[in-house]
Amino acid sequence: MHDSLTPLSGFVLLFNMCVGEVIFGGVGAGLITLLVNAVLTMFIVGLMIGRSPEFLAKKLEPFEMLMAVICVLATPMSVLIFGCIAVVTSTGLSSLNNLGPHGISEILYAFASTSGNNGSAFAGLNAGTVFYTLTTSLSMLVGRLTTIIPVLAIAGSLAKKKFVPVGSATFTTDVPLFVWLLIGVVVLVGGLTYFPVLTLGPILEHFFMGMGKTF
Repeated sequence: MHDSLTPLSGFVLLFNMCVGEVIFGGVGAGLITLLVNAVLTMFIVGLMIGRSPEFLAKKLEPFEMLMAVICVLATPMSVLIFGCIAVVTSTGLSSLNNLGPHGISEILYAFASTSGNNGSAFAGLNAGTVFYTLTTSLSMLVGRLTTIIPVLAIAGSLAKKKFVPVGSATFTTDVPLFVWLLIGVVVLVGGLTYFPVLTLGPILEHFFMGMGKTF
């Protein structure tokens, strides 16, 4: 069904999954990614105001930041690495029903979906081959474990820490400024990570469609 969407409609699906489903998030996965981005936001705010970052009245230290970075970067690395392997190998390309930028969108969607969602695919991609069965399974494994384990580690670390009293210099999370900063982190970290490949896929296909060329 998704294979029949216009390029920009497919782009919306891809973008939502690529940023961790924090916009209209998937059940569970979207909330986890949003909390990790909130931790990153508070760390950046701490650097900006010159004091130790805090979240939920607990200090954020190097361990929490390391776990947050692993959670944010591991899934994109999985999607992009497996996607690159599929694009440069004849085995990966043989499953495509459409070539050009639409074929890139089909491959990217398959790995983005298995890493962060339920493992659906554009109908133009034959994902039932041995190659895609193995690579999407590994992508799903990486996407699940590198999200769940670091977040549990962050939760365990924060649970052991003492509460930090709220002071005049404390940056709270119930103000509009935090919301805008969080949106900025989501767009910058998630969007820019995938921007090059999204440009070669649905965005390029959109311009080709305007020129009367389809795939």
